[in-house]
Amino acid sequence: MSDNVYWLLEVVIKPGEFDNFKALMKKMVQSTQANEPNTLNYEWAITEDSQSCHLYERYVDSAAAMTHLGAFGEKFAERFMAAVEVTRLVVYGKPNNEVKQALSGIGAVFMAPFGGFAR
Repeated sequence: MSDNVYWLLEVVIKPGEFDNFKALMKKMVQSTQANEPNTLNYEWAITEDSQSCHLYERYVDSAAAMTHLGAFGEKFAERFMAAVEVTRLVVYGKPNNEVKQALSGIGAVFMAPFGGFAR
């Protein structure tokens, strides 16, 4: 198994916050793509009614995940959390204790590798 750390974050967009959320998403994607080369996937998907969004994020390893979480905390967390309610965060791979501690505050569920393969 690889050292990749990845998660699926599910959020509900608060009433009246869609435009703010959409603008923030564009800034977050641009910043992550430009400044975090060890982010392998950073994909956002939204429901047809624009009320729920899933974020799929995959990082080379725990250090890359922490780089992202640090940038998120510094630049975006306050505005992001004002626009959404987190409904679920499921973390996969082999995150180190630092990543686990950072994500536990929002109720993360950690799923340990059990079987399978990646190509």
